[in-house]
Amino acid sequence: MEPSRRPGGRSARVRDAVRQATLAELAGKGFRGLTVEHVAERSGVHKTTVYRRWGSVEGLISDALELARDEPWPVPDTGAVEGDLRGVARLVRSGFADPELGPVASAFVAAAMQSPEAARALHDFFQARHEQSAQVVHRAVERGELPHTVDAHEVIRAAVAPIYYRLFVTHEPVTEADADRAADAALAAARAGVL
Repeated sequence: MEPSRRPGGRSARVRDAVRQATLAELAGKGFRGLTVEHVAERSGVHKTTVYRRWGSVEGLISDALELARDEPWPVPDTGAVEGDLRGVARLVRSGFADPELGPVASAFVAAAMQSPEAARALHDFFQARHEQSAQVVHRAVERGELPHTVDAHEVIRAAVAPIYYRLFVTHEPVTEADADRAADAALAAARAGVL
């Protein structure tokens, strides 16, 4: 029988230090500038330890996303589906607009475009966020605002997809009005039975 690990022990401190260093490096240099050496130096963790545990920058990205996946997200609860969906879309928009978090979020997307390991981690991260956000649709169904046949995850995807399209395909700015319009279009599709 294996001895139990102490929660919050050295291993947890090392993982947190490396994660914080990874996020700081991503914020400052993006995915292309991320190196194991810089993360090791910034975290104060020996380079061989970082290589042994994470293996590569893709491993660092995957671990950071895995930890972020389980963090709670402030899912809106305005009492009406319109406000809730707009709130979800605005959260996505503001996350990318944030001067500190935005570059990290963009770096995660860039990493996923270049690494299958990072892509899997990003997929799992988004799946968790969609699950959390789907609460707004489930509540709307319970209140009778949407049909019980609606696919909650599809409504969330439809509400945020235009934001990602503007950010990563056409490289256009995303305003709050753009986020609201995306949420409203998703809501109209859900009410029409398309989703």
